[in-house]
Amino acid sequence: MFKTSYLLGAALSISLFSAPSFATTQASDQFDPALAEKGRQIFMETKKRDEGWVDFTADMLMVLRNDQGQESVREVKMKSLEQLTDGDKSLTIFNKPKDVKGTAFLSYSHVVGADDQWLFLPSIKRVKRISSSNKSGPFMGSEFSFEDLSSFEIDKYRYQYLADEKVDGLESFKVEQYPVDDNSGYTRRIVWVDKDEYRIIKIDFYDRKNALLKTLSYNNFELYLGQYWRALESEMLNHQTGKSTSLVWNNYQFKTGLKESDFSRSSLKRAK
Repeated sequence: MFKTSYLLGAALSISLFSAPSFATTQASDQFDPALAEKGRQIFMETKKRDEGWVDFTADMLMVLRNDQGQESVREVKMKSLEQLTDGDKSLTIFNKPKDVKGTAFLSYSHVVGADDQWLFLPSIKRVKRISSSNKSGPFMGSEFSFEDLSSFEIDKYRYQYLADEKVDGLESFKVEQYPVDDNSGYTRRIVWVDKDEYRIIKIDFYDRKNALLKTLSYNNFELYLGQYWRALESEMLNHQTGKSTSLVWNNYQFKTGLKESDFSRSSLKRAK
């Protein structure tokens, strides 16, 4: 299945409030069936162009910045396994600094329904399951939530094409997405997809009060295996706190021979 780079990816994602009906009501009140179908078709094409990569590994630097610009840097190893009949599986392993070394996050995305996610904390030597009602929480102190770490799946959203718009010099489609999951931490997302390559360029995330919460921007794209575009740099900016998290990717390797057993819960404690 299609895996966006913001999942962390694809890139390396819930709310505790009871406001899901707001998003559903708002979406149904303003949806135009033709524009909804156009929006969906855009993402069907985006997904189609990113199928067949089988598996990948990559190295990543996660740079956390507070509202004063002070930085904290983490070294991360990413692994992902494409699934043909379900969402993708991913494993995120923290190698540095010492206080997070050995922490590992496992995610099973699903085409529909809640994803399965687990976090291994070496300090207490236990695996913690992330509940579906708590996925809006921050992932490892970053501006990414657990919800942001899932692979993108078509049926997890309703769509509304908004306009054609230029972003970072690229002619793009502007599409609104409404999560169908009642536990989503977002009322909606606005996504820009470039017309030539169908790459996601930018995403605006709106919180449960329908206020702009975060913006995820992708930069420095590179083409792998003649087909798969990956953003080597991305930044999630929290407009409400002034904090941000940047991801810098390198050493992408595709079709490495990863197996299902590399993504088991038992593999979390020995992940490297």
